[in-house]
Amino acid sequence: MEQAGAHVWRLQGAQRHEGIAAYCLEHRIDYGYVEPGRRLADFGLLVMDMDSTLISIECIDEIADMQGLKPQVAAITESAMRGEIDFAESLRRRVALLEGLEEGALQRVYDERLKLNPGAETMLAAMKKRDIKTLLVSGGFVFFTERLKQRVGLDFTRANTLEIVNGRLTGKVLGRILDAQGKAEALLQVRDELGLGPDQVIAMGDGANDLKMMAHAGVSVAYHAKPVVRAQASYALNFVGLDGLANLFA
Repeated sequence: MEQAGAHVWRLQGAQRHEGIAAYCLEHRIDYGYVEPGRRLADFGLLVMDMDSTLISIECIDEIADMQGLKPQVAAITESAMRGEIDFAESLRRRVALLEGLEEGALQRVYDERLKLNPGAETMLAAMKKRDIKTLLVSGGFVFFTERLKQRVGLDFTRANTLEIVNGRLTGKVLGRILDAQGKAEALLQVRDELGLGPDQVIAMGDGANDLKMMAHAGVSVAYHAKPVVRAQASYALNFVGLDGLANLFA
């Protein structure tokens, strides 16, 4: 066993054991079986969800709070993340509730409420050091993804655009909604542009809307995710911050 960080240990030659998952969950430990010789530098692209993954909030819920509608919108958000409602339909329903809200509310959410999740800057620095490109792909909104792109130096972003007329939200989304399929297509497009293979891609998310894009990645990571996502991901980070991704690989 070797210590790879203040709270990171690597056990060489570890064998899989059926009891490890329950033990680690009980003791609030994150773990993962990593192929021998697998290095972070083997990858060329990290694809991330935004809300509740790179950042700590669900932007649309906080926008709704400006209208006094957070409970109603948050309930739809949760149902969609669990996979109980089609994402595109859930987004239309949530955005419709925002009709009439002043555009300035978006900036207030960004300035006052949007925070990076713990370990985000460490994780992104590790990617940049190894020239791993970053794609932020979100069922949320361009207003936030573009600001985050500049703030933390992301390479690519994809998201939805809210319709705004005379300084107020109309309650509609412009163009095709970027849903689960749209996220997967964004991953494939950027991956092909970079000339990478599936094994060179990491995809990270927390909700059912992320599963299609995660299925196209050589490594998928469930970050503080819903059970349906944890069950299908290569690795689950339930307790540590985003820097846990870099710590998985030597």
